[in-house]
Amino acid sequence: MVIDSAEKKLYDAAAEGNTATVRNLLQNDPFLLKKASFANTKETLLHVAAAGGYVDIASILVGKAPDMCWSRDGNGMNPIHVAAVNGREEVLKVLVKKDEFAAMERLDRGETVLHLCVKHRQVAALRVLVSMLGGFVCAEDDAGETVLHLAVRYKQLEMIRYLTKSTKIDKKSKNSKGETPLQILKQHISYSGSDRETVEIKQLLRSPSHSSQIPPADWLSKKRDSIMVVAVLIATMAFQAAVSPTGGVWQDDTTDHKAGEAVMAYKDPRIYRNFMRSNTVAFVTSLSVILLLIMGLPFKYRFFMWALVLIMWVSVTAVGVTYGASIMVATPVIHKDSLSSVIQIAIIAWVGLMSLLLVVNTIRHLYRKLRDSGRELPSWVKPTFC
Repeated sequence: MVIDSAEKKLYDAAAEGNTATVRNLLQNDPFLLKKASFANTKETLLHVAAAGGYVDIASILVGKAPDMCWSRDGNGMNPIHVAAVNGREEVLKVLVKKDEFAAMERLDRGETVLHLCVKHRQVAALRVLVSMLGGFVCAEDDAGETVLHLAVRYKQLEMIRYLTKSTKIDKKSKNSKGETPLQILKQHISYSGSDRETVEIKQLLRSPSHSSQIPPADWLSKKRDSIMVVAVLIATMAFQAAVSPTGGVWQDDTTDHKAGEAVMAYKDPRIYRNFMRSNTVAFVTSLSVILLLIMGLPFKYRFFMWALVLIMWVSVTAVGVTYGASIMVATPVIHKDSLSSVIQIAIIAWVGLMSLLLVVNTIRHLYRKLRDSGRELPSWVKPTFC
């Protein structure tokens, strides 16, 4: 097919990265871009700009024809695939920002643009794509292999370092043959020997996953609203208990008391002191939780997440103590013996529950440590709650 001179000029300008010429030609003939695309069915002008890394031209083209991001060349690749293969990071940023769904288009055998980055050793391009596409890094091809499987198969150390340390990719995922990345590495050791590079890759695959630092933040983001509601509820209950204690307040002034003072403080001073202490603790800790959630401290770190859990545990326990003090004051003397027995059972149950939670979380922590180390786990360490 003979290409019109204007169309040829447009292709030549795109191939040379001549932005001014491209802009002038498109301004003179608004339909030139469409005609040039039909004239050459193997690749579009955007493919040419992507391959050459011409950011300005790519911006002009996607601005006038956004659908060009989906066009396939003779190899079945769209412009985003081409930019990735050639390591054109700036072009990738422009195209993916324009249409990230085009970046998720798959090639033959289900390969993604990230698999292409691994095959063509384009680490910088991979970093750009992961930062913009997030969880797409965990995508598998038709053989069930992630980019980590592929990077290990090709022994690309720099790629493996990035994937294992900076992404959420699962180091234990299995391909369609049931092979993990570590098992794939062991298959190649017999051929390549245990060189320093192989040893480092093995350590990276066995080390605790980066994703193990994510759950606290994920847990908090899912439970944030619920925690806030509980904290507000506890603060409201504590405030109400302080201004309206069990038994009410005196309504008149006498030589023994003044109006507005708690009746409980005169009838049973010891219980009243415990009541006020626990109620104050519940009020202050619940306000602390509310402030922590509003301020948005870095809960991605386990220290802050566990600090929040501890404060909530103290707050809930203080509410329980406040309830116990209140019901002791309100219960007639004739029933206090039986009430004491109930309170003792409740305390034992509460301590037992807290101890059980401590044991469960300890086992879960040990399970994760053993699992991430790559060791074989005994059957008794594989509880269903892990």
